[in-house]
Amino acid sequence: MSDSTAIAHGAAAGTHHEHPPYLRHHFESVDQQTDASNFAMWLFLLTEVMFFGGLFTVYMIYRNWYYPAFSAASHQLDVMLGGINTVILITSSFTMALAVWCAETRKKSGLVAMLVVTFLLGVVFLGIKGHEYKEKWDKHHFPGASYSVQAFVNPASDPLQVNAQGKPLAPLAPDMAARTEMYFCLYFAMTGMHALHMLIGMGILIFMIFRARAGAYTEGHSAYVNYFGLYWHFVDIVWLFLFPLLYLINRH
Repeated sequence: MSDSTAIAHGAAAGTHHEHPPYLRHHFESVDQQTDASNFAMWLFLLTEVMFFGGLFTVYMIYRNWYYPAFSAASHQLDVMLGGINTVILITSSFTMALAVWCAETRKKSGLVAMLVVTFLLGVVFLGIKGHEYKEKWDKHHFPGASYSVQAFVNPASDPLQVNAQGKPLAPLAPDMAARTEMYFCLYFAMTGMHALHMLIGMGILIFMIFRARAGAYTEGHSAYVNYFGLYWHFVDIVWLFLFPLLYLINRH
């Protein structure tokens, strides 16, 4: 074998040896792959901001048009359950941040534990939200042919239709009471899309837990955990907007 051939083989072997297993073939370096991934992730989150921003805009327009109806309808929501869910999601953001830290510091057991805790907090959140949905269904506050406006036309018939002093709210005129259905349309649309994002995130969490148990993410490449952490924090931030917008109308 000639000297030039030997040098070429040696260079190729050295390059192959230095090639990280997580570097995709279409990138020249880890830095290039990281830059592209960061751009893609933030671009995705921007589209999510635009999507939820559109829902928030529609909600604010209708709330301005039919404020009495939206205020009365919001009293059908349980502020205590909404507050508990808010605390749960804030806690899950903290555990997700700890998971990112464990991945970066190569603490495998800590990473697995924090991912599991984050998943369980998501399960509790969706369980509470499912209970709220069932309550709305039982009271015929699910938009559709069976929607009932009785609680708003006659507030004294419903223990939830009271103000901060415990006195019944003022009855709504039938035409304004009918507008409460729009509130619940937006309520189910906004919280439903948020819950869908939660379900997607929890599905990814299951995948990450099994991968983390196998030793992934703690061998010097924690980008996947970082990117998922951004997604999870975004979903939590969306809820921090939904809670006051939907639950706290005229609660002073």
